[in-house]
Amino acid sequence: MTRPARLLFALLLLTCIAGVTLGIERFPPPDFTDHALPTTQVVPPRSDAWEYVDLAVLAVCLTLATYLALVKRSRRGLFLLTIFALIWFGFWREGCICSIGAIQNVALGLCDPTYAIPFAAVGFFVLPLVFTLFFGRTFCAAVCPLGAVQELVALRPIKVPAWLEQTLGLLPYVYLGTAVALAANGTAFVICRYDPFVALFRRSGSLGMLVFGGSMLVVGLFVGRPYCRYLCPYGALLGLCSKVSKWHVRITPDECTNCRLCEDACPYGAIHKPTSKQPTDDRITGRRRLGILLAVLPVLIVVGFQFGTLLAEPLARMDPTFRLAQRVQLEETQEVQDTTDASDAFRNTGRPIADLYREANRLEQHFALVGGWLGAWVGLVIGVKLIHLSIRRRRTEHEPDPLNCVSCGRCFWYCPAEQVRLGLIQVAPTIGITGAPITGVENVSTTDIENVPTTGEEPQ
Repeated sequence: MTRPARLLFALLLLTCIAGVTLGIERFPPPDFTDHALPTTQVVPPRSDAWEYVDLAVLAVCLTLATYLALVKRSRRGLFLLTIFALIWFGFWREGCICSIGAIQNVALGLCDPTYAIPFAAVGFFVLPLVFTLFFGRTFCAAVCPLGAVQELVALRPIKVPAWLEQTLGLLPYVYLGTAVALAANGTAFVICRYDPFVALFRRSGSLGMLVFGGSMLVVGLFVGRPYCRYLCPYGALLGLCSKVSKWHVRITPDECTNCRLCEDACPYGAIHKPTSKQPTDDRITGRRRLGILLAVLPVLIVVGFQFGTLLAEPLARMDPTFRLAQRVQLEETQEVQDTTDASDAFRNTGRPIADLYREANRLEQHFALVGGWLGAWVGLVIGVKLIHLSIRRRRTEHEPDPLNCVSCGRCFWYCPAEQVRLGLIQVAPTIGITGAPITGVENVSTTDIENVPTTGEEPQ
């Protein structure tokens, strides 16, 4: 797909978002005593058979994405699979159940024995993790509908400064901890509530979420996959699994020429540069710094726990019982004059108000503990990030970062060695491209490198 075509596709997506707002009921209908409003037609739930079909499609797409990224090394194939995944898992399935939201179902199922977790939720949660444990983040490459819609609108991505990239990279782990804590207590499914693209997939939704999703797509024109990189909690899990996977996307099929074209082509800041040999004094300083950070890690966890307990009331306010108790208290002290349907319904039950207050106090104490563990998790994330940044690893060539690489294929498509393998660059006969392993790629001339397709062209 050419750059003008991709721009047109992005504009069409934004137009769809704007058009959906016309269908939002912004004001309640008038109260006609003799007129019966028509019943809203709701799409019936999907049958169990469709759940198995969706899981089968997910497994096939994961297999194809893995083959196209690691074996075939086809950027065009990944791009076409991205379009299919957006249509099937996004617009056809309306983004539900997705692997990202399934985090909450699994968390609630593990903590609440009375909750019957849907089979589809388990499958969508487990399958991408299993593939990532072996093959890296091929789910993000072309299967996830949220990543797909952002991949298609990434027209002119810019480089994000390294310090900002590392700082914002902490947010998915914080979001993950918050979502698990709230879902495990049955309080809220915040991932689904604040999914920026589900309103687009369903062609309906609140105005606020439509604006949020549209803004995310506009940012995605210039910052590659902003939701995936700086918010997605499932991406955090996939990144951790990818760190220990055996097979990853490799930039060059043979020896790296350090031309830096892959570094320029990657819009996600996921390419590690070669490292130079450190002097002995620097290595000693690095070891001391690592030792200090390891000693500070428990302190960060304890401090995070203490600060987290201060979140007791804000977290408890997400529980409807706690909110009801606060509202009843305001009405009893006459700080507000009118009542609500919820407070009237409570009074009609005849239940003593003191019982409601005791339940609210219990919830606040409970959420103080939940907030403490959430704060400890944040302290652990910050400490591990500092330790990770302090470790210097020796690299002799440009390599994808398994934590952040989404296996999109841009890096190896713009690699001159890959172009030689595909026969798209003609080189001197001394290289001897006869089907044997490529050698001597370092002899590719500057003219040959300049013949690599520009970033606006799609691969064959």
